[in-house]
Amino acid sequence: MFEALTERFQGIVRQLAGQARITPDNIRDSMRDVRRALLEADVPVQVAKDFVAKVEERAVGEEVLKSLKPGQQVVGIVHEELIALLGNSQVTLAGSPHVPTVVVLAGLQGSGKTTFAGKLAKWLAARGKRTLLASADVYRPAAIDQLERVAAQAGAGFYRAPEGTLPREIGAQALDDAKKRGFDFFILDTAGRLHIDDELMTELGDLKRVVRAHQVVLVVDGMIGQESVRVGQTFAERVGVDALVLTKMDGDARGGAAISLRQVTGKPIWFLGTGEKLDGLEVFSAERLAGRILGMGDVVGLVERAQAAVTQDDAEKLAERMRKSDFTLEDFLEQLKSVRKMGPIEDLLKMMPGVPKDAIEKLGPQKDVFKRHEAIMLSMTVKERRNPRLLDGSRRKRIAAGSGTSVQEVNRLLKDFEQAKMMMKALKKGPKGLAGLRGKLR
Repeated sequence: MFEALTERFQGIVRQLAGQARITPDNIRDSMRDVRRALLEADVPVQVAKDFVAKVEERAVGEEVLKSLKPGQQVVGIVHEELIALLGNSQVTLAGSPHVPTVVVLAGLQGSGKTTFAGKLAKWLAARGKRTLLASADVYRPAAIDQLERVAAQAGAGFYRAPEGTLPREIGAQALDDAKKRGFDFFILDTAGRLHIDDELMTELGDLKRVVRAHQVVLVVDGMIGQESVRVGQTFAERVGVDALVLTKMDGDARGGAAISLRQVTGKPIWFLGTGEKLDGLEVFSAERLAGRILGMGDVVGLVERAQAAVTQDDAEKLAERMRKSDFTLEDFLEQLKSVRKMGPIEDLLKMMPGVPKDAIEKLGPQKDVFKRHEAIMLSMTVKERRNPRLLDGSRRKRIAAGSGTSVQEVNRLLKDFEQAKMMMKALKKGPKGLAGLRGKLR
């Protein structure tokens, strides 16, 4: 996400933070690099110019220049101004007192509206809300069938109007159906176009009035560069939108235009969409995204992934086994499965503060170490996982053959398991145990 921008910003941040003395001249040089990085990332010229001017104005203040760590203070200013650019306050979808809450999705063809409709329905379901989906796209072949499949995958309701029904009639009928069946939310997917035209705008305005939309959400492809700014401005002016969603952010190399959308439209960004799977939806947080762009990590996002991967019951059971010093390879296997649920190891490392990009790139084959560890443990018998002392040389050869790995990898797994076991014991003893552990793990 924002790969090129992140790489450039991290280099500038390291350069600034490492300087013991800051002067107006070297701030100006650094801000020139910041402006160049923003422009290369497709941030509109005026937005980049305003951003740099605000940072420079604050950075040359006497309080910063005479502080003990001026470089770090300038980095802090860049972080704060980046948050302001992205949108200071976190705003997301809220229900209306009038049930169902009506959400109309707008955007160009190919922006990812249909997939986002399913992702949003699944996100709402996780919060105990029932959602009905309907499509007013009568122009694109199989658009309605596609949304019906997505609704089924998301566990949402679906309304299909008789063939030949006009878009405005589909909206009205689907809304009536949502009311009768007691849905909390009604999401209406609309037709897109390859480009903005008057017919599209007129139809959207008509649908918005007919269904009395509580929220009109503009879905924007995060990969279309400067065009996304024009799309955002046009929809905001001619239809009126309440919020923005940026899709395909996992494949974005630059993304600067996308993060400028909030600035040019004045509308909040609600979600970031990543990938085709329905769980690829992230609530937008300016503070967290700014931290990731500047290489400060996203600890909150990491915790959220962990909470989604490990249930409270599982965590309590593991804690109980730790207290009884009964940590086995079966527990280790469950831990690895939970970590793998959180996503690729390189993505998790990117969310941790202070992990340089080159260290992640050097992972190489190590990226798949959890997968190989899991294969090795699944090749063991239950008895072997519960009592690793049984794993003599012949058993290790059998396990290596069964898992498609080597004896050396089996030995590496057992070593990792022993270290994990030592850590569990140390955690149980508190700070004193951890202090004694340091020497053993070197």
